Amino acid sequence: MCCVPSDRVTFPTPLIFNTIRNPCGSSHQMEPKHLLRRVRCPVFGIAGCVLALVFGLLVGCQAHSGRAPDQVFQGGSAGGRVLAMSPGSHLVAVGRTNGWINLWDAETGVKQGGWRVHGRSVTGLEFLDNDRLISSGYDGQVVVWRSNGKRLRRWDAGAPITALALASGQGPVLTGHADGMVKRWRLDGSRIDQRPGHNGAVRALAVASYGDTFASSGHDGQVMLWTSDAVPMPLPPPGTDARTLVFTPDATALLGAGWFNVYRWNVARRSLETLPTEHQGIINDLSYLPDGRLASISRQTDSSVLIIDPQSGSTLERLQGHQLCGSAVAPSADGLYLSTTSDDATVRVWRLDGPAPEM
Repeated sequence: MCCVPSDRVTFPTPLIFNTIRNPCGSSHQMEPKHLLRRVRCPVFGIAGCVLALVFGLLVGCQAHSGRAPDQVFQGGSAGGRVLAMSPGSHLVAVGRTNGWINLWDAETGVKQGGWRVHGRSVTGLEFLDNDRLISSGYDGQVVVWRSNGKRLRRWDAGAPITALALASGQGPVLTGHADGMVKRWRLDGSRIDQRPGHNGAVRALAVASYGDTFASSGHDGQVMLWTSDAVPMPLPPPGTDARTLVFTPDATALLGAGWFNVYRWNVARRSLETLPTEHQGIINDLSYLPDGRLASISRQTDSSVLIIDPQSGSTLERLQGHQLCGSAVAPSADGLYLSTTSDDATVRVWRLDGPAPEM
């Protein structure tokens, strides 16, 4: 073949991917500087490689084969953006690109309802308890509401929200914004503080289990470690922008992911380790399962759903990918279910209590 995986690039073609739309259904353009890190052209030269790259993109959203989901929920025409599962039951909620949020019962497959919560894309979604949820949108609004659709509280965060996180159902709530600001809020909507975080939009937020340490990543390529009363500390920058962040359960490490790889920062030493994975695109979301494994989903040139080892990045189990780019993963608190969503507008649910298939 002309183009095969590699860790180096032997020719500059920055315009190729700027003119090719994402085949996975998103309107975002490809990121040439990242994708080309996995490409080299040893045989047929640039012209042949361009043809191979175009062919690869046309079939690039084929996911790894894997175990089929136990249930698939159809969500209409708008792609799924964010996902959450209730802590003490098996409700699964998906926030969509059109501002709607839908709920299903993961055990029965019965749809619980759907509501237009935001005026623009839903960018954050968490359960506060089994009945209350909190969501954020690119409309700049934060909304607390019940699972029956009743709105309890809404406040304006002052700028489009690009990320949301919280440590527990008691708060505080963190919002990241398109202007690079990071803000902390109480659940009554009063602001605790705000700090400039990034030169450009915030991509992801994560809160450590003990609540007073959190992390952010941005379009500027930076990853910042924050405490409630100290100046944020920059961590070693990853090879590609960190699209998602999650602390280990003991909060000794921070994990992120971008194109192809998982990034693992030791919090105490501020050191970075890059873990290669089987993903062939952007790893868009990571979430710990209760048993310590890591669920992951990718997009752009891949839509695979993999359960991986958080220490090495190696694949422990493959689940059937989506038809279009993957967006988010969310496990149930008891570890019985894993849900995923994507640009194909479906929510897929697996039971995880059975034996894993042989690799």
